[in-house]
Amino acid sequence: MRLAQHNGTWEVRGLTTLEEAGELLNPGDDFVLGLPVAVVLAQRLRLPTVDPDEFGEMARIQIEKAMPYSTEEMTTGSEIISQAEEGSIISAIAVHNENLSELAAPLLSRGLIPRQVTVYAAQRAATHAPKGSALLIYPEGESVVCAIAEEGRLSFTRTLDAADPLRLQQDLPQLTLSAELQGINTSFSKILLDESLYGLRETVEGIFAIPAEFMAVEVPPADTGLNLLPESWRQRRAQVVKRGEWRKRLIWAGSAYAALLVLFLIYLFILRFQISRLDRKIALDAPRTEFVKITDARWRALAPAIDPGYYPIEVLQHLSDSLPSADVRITKFDQSARQISVEGEANAAALAYQFAERVKKKPELKMFQFEMASPRILPNDHAQFRLEGKPR
Repeated sequence: MRLAQHNGTWEVRGLTTLEEAGELLNPGDDFVLGLPVAVVLAQRLRLPTVDPDEFGEMARIQIEKAMPYSTEEMTTGSEIISQAEEGSIISAIAVHNENLSELAAPLLSRGLIPRQVTVYAAQRAATHAPKGSALLIYPEGESVVCAIAEEGRLSFTRTLDAADPLRLQQDLPQLTLSAELQGINTSFSKILLDESLYGLRETVEGIFAIPAEFMAVEVPPADTGLNLLPESWRQRRAQVVKRGEWRKRLIWAGSAYAALLVLFLIYLFILRFQISRLDRKIALDAPRTEFVKITDARWRALAPAIDPGYYPIEVLQHLSDSLPSADVRITKFDQSARQISVEGEANAAALAYQFAERVKKKPELKMFQFEMASPRILPNDHAQFRLEGKPR
């Protein structure tokens, strides 16, 4: 048995057990399991030419007649060898699910489910003899496999106990006779001998009278349409692949989150660095800033004394200019360094409000912020008001 994994590049390794192969794989890996011919039943069937979609079911029915197991206990597969109006010839392969599970137990115990289960002889046939009729002879374990391929499909197999020339001289003629009884053309266009069986070359060429070609391990082997993957395995692999996809998504999400966290930490570091730099600049400018603040406070304190705009006579003049009419009169004016207080009386409350708005909009009084409470209505319906202004 041989196990191959395709990960973009191929490397040939000699492994003696599936336990060793399982150590090189991970759940969800894309690999193909090639079965030895000893655990499968290969038959060449002639069926009426019908819809190719029906070949599988027809082959399954024929194989059921030859296998001592029920349909639920085995997995079957088939490939079309040739098709004509008078009939179709197919290669039908079956494997007992229990035997398959026992064989693949070292893989299944690790959660390793192959993408495809095929027959190694079918892989070698598809690789080295895609056209015509060919005889392939190669070792599997301590046995020697003799397989006949037609158009790259497996149609007949036999297993010999040992690679002995005398035994081969006896068994090969019987093999060809059995194949001819099944309608297989044994005038092979090609005989392929594994390079490890070089000592059998003269015997094989003496029997068939044609040169034997040597074949090495395929890197990679050709794909075959034969798939003996049980349905239960298919479902388990789908679950494993799905878990693997979710695991990759979680890893990507975790990586993205970690990247964002790193970027955020870098951003915080930059902010702290900038804040520290600004703090140093502020500390350096603190004496000058303090001088500006003290100077501003002094000028504000001196403003009423040195700025003509604060002179009481000037302020009172601007207030008088803001009176809307003679119906509004200023009855009291008071000014200190902190505020201005104006009391007055108007013939109507609306005139008092009008006076307050004109004062607020007076450009010469913009250094003050004026506020007026609601006027008090006198018995004669006049409005008594109080307007207060504070330096801005």
